[in-house]
Amino acid sequence: MHGQPRKPLKPEDDAASIAKAAKLRNLQSQLLHNHHNKIYTKEALEISSKLLELNPEIYTGWNYRKLAVEHNLQVETDPKSIKSIVDEELRLVEIALSRNFKSYGAWHHRKWILSKGFSSFDHEFLLLNKFQKADSRNFHAWNYRRFVAAMKNIPEEEELQYTTDMINNNFSNYSAWHNRSVILSNLLKRKAEGFTSKENVLAEEYDLVHQAVFVDPDDQSGWFYHLWLLEQTVTPDAPMLVSSWPIHDSDMIVSVKSNLDDTLLPTSTRYHSESGTFPLILYFNQPVEGVSSSNVTVDFMFCKEDLLWRPLSTTNSKKSHAWVTYLKFPDKEDNSSKVYPVEVRLGHSHGIVSSSGSDYNFPSRFAFTVSLQCVELETAEGVSGTKMLDWGDDSFQICEALPLDLSPILSLDQLRISKNHEPTALQWLIETMTPEIALFRELLLEIKGCKIGKLTLARLLIAYDAIMTYNIPVEYKKVNTEEVLELFTDLMKLDPTHSSYYKDEHSLVLMEKLISNRKSMSKHCFFYGESSSSNLCNSVCLRLNKLSLSKIGSFEHLLWVEMLDLSHNKLHSIEGLEAMQLLSSLNLGYNRFSSFTALEPLRLLQKLKVLDISYNEIGVHSIDTTRYLCSSPLSHTVEDDSNFNEYARDDMKVADTWEAVMFFRGLQLRQLNMAGNAISDDNFRVLLVKLLPKLKWLDGKAVH
Repeated sequence: MHGQPRKPLKPEDDAASIAKAAKLRNLQSQLLHNHHNKIYTKEALEISSKLLELNPEIYTGWNYRKLAVEHNLQVETDPKSIKSIVDEELRLVEIALSRNFKSYGAWHHRKWILSKGFSSFDHEFLLLNKFQKADSRNFHAWNYRRFVAAMKNIPEEEELQYTTDMINNNFSNYSAWHNRSVILSNLLKRKAEGFTSKENVLAEEYDLVHQAVFVDPDDQSGWFYHLWLLEQTVTPDAPMLVSSWPIHDSDMIVSVKSNLDDTLLPTSTRYHSESGTFPLILYFNQPVEGVSSSNVTVDFMFCKEDLLWRPLSTTNSKKSHAWVTYLKFPDKEDNSSKVYPVEVRLGHSHGIVSSSGSDYNFPSRFAFTVSLQCVELETAEGVSGTKMLDWGDDSFQICEALPLDLSPILSLDQLRISKNHEPTALQWLIETMTPEIALFRELLLEIKGCKIGKLTLARLLIAYDAIMTYNIPVEYKKVNTEEVLELFTDLMKLDPTHSSYYKDEHSLVLMEKLISNRKSMSKHCFFYGESSSSNLCNSVCLRLNKLSLSKIGSFEHLLWVEMLDLSHNKLHSIEGLEAMQLLSSLNLGYNRFSSFTALEPLRLLQKLKVLDISYNEIGVHSIDTTRYLCSSPLSHTVEDDSNFNEYARDDMKVADTWEAVMFFRGLQLRQLNMAGNAISDDNFRVLLVKLLPKLKWLDGKAVH
């Protein structure tokens, strides 16, 4: 059992354990012999039975019996013989479960046998009652119950009532709460009779879960169900487009002169591209798949063929919050300064689908103009890359009056979405959330140290602000942010074991506070360069440094950012940053990145030219645990054409550098700072120069 120390064996128990192990080894040896030689005689099956009765966790034993059953059913035609074969398997499983009623292999084998259709299900509920009396929270038994109920076509309404009875008998039955959420999800999805009104159903569920959390606030079962209810309440059934670049109603200039430095151009109105192409980015409120020219219409006079959309994701998943395609001028030498309109529409046809299977059904449109500019501009020192970009505070100037071309971006309310929600839906959300918030505030007044109560209240307040901001973005200002930040601060002190999680949540809320409106974001927008420079307004840097952030988010507000300073924080991940396709200069210095795997989103930023990852922890840990936690191509696969030996040296092993090779190769960096990392030494710097042929500045020094 969990939490119970293992006691030393007595001499007589030790001898019995040795004898049992010897017997198991003998039986297992015979099983493997029979398995490899495909021997399915009665004697061979008896050997496997003895083995599984002693140890139900031997998966090879169950797989062997499946092969034996398949073989014997093919040669038997007599119904009595077939029934005998099936009954013997069911008998064996029941004995195995009596020894260990949480055996995955035994439960799976029973499902497999019954799915053959040769046996009745009448005995199964009696068996389930037996095991659920022994442990009413045994999730294996609950999973099996759903299987049996589906096979017997038992109405889900009856099974829902069964969960009610089990919960009323014991509020701490987490498995019953979980089973209830599964059944309710199905009933609501198919709009079963009595479950057509999501509002009425969820209201009753809130009443039920309130009884659990207020009777025993220390038990987590009801709290987890309340979290599920909150997600059902506030999560839109269908995905929505929440941001784009270019933004609606903007006037964009595409510059094609190579002597312009694309790391220091105002991305609000200008985009530098030597090929005459520029990106079109869509950002959704949840990961979606299926974005294509069949469901996204782009009216641009030079679009003669279907556009190729791709998800911005570091994994092989076809789903992503952000999707990008590229528009192109056919003649980049055209200097006519003509203005061309572009209109984007989506939501008028199916195909864009969320992870939950919901279709995008909010008709949306945005429009902007674009012109091509081919002008001769003299290259100024420090703009074309002849001078190293300096991230020091003296290099940035705050300006009370931001340039006009940034005004539309910082208003953050340019997207045009047809909101077909009925007013009653918003009213129901407000009427549901408001008493919930008041209820848990009252609970915390009575039980000040209730950790999960504070977490639930924080989630409620975040959800309420998100709902109000989306539905009435102009009038509503987030009023609960400070209370949420205080709740997470308290939780970090009350529950240090989970402080990393609370810190991440605190960081996300703080970042949303700083960049979700023009007034707050403008305080963090700085001009790069000297105050006397004529190019001062050509480069705006968003500085979110020295904020103690451990996680970043709100990327829907940051698609326009070209220059970003996240230094002197506590970041260990930049997941989601791949959506910022315009980013060309990035400072991640003085954070807590421990591997190149954690920086993988940067590989998707085609315009990235300046990168500072100095004074992190790269190379400190000999084993990169992130590699096993993150599902990504960099973490788990090597490209077929990878030839690491070409970067090998006598004083550097391939095993020590392959991750760096995978990360840096293909990047077009002109400036890189790796100083202060354990991995950064003279040999590693030689490797970087070889990996990055366009590199001009490394660790603050010119590359010769």
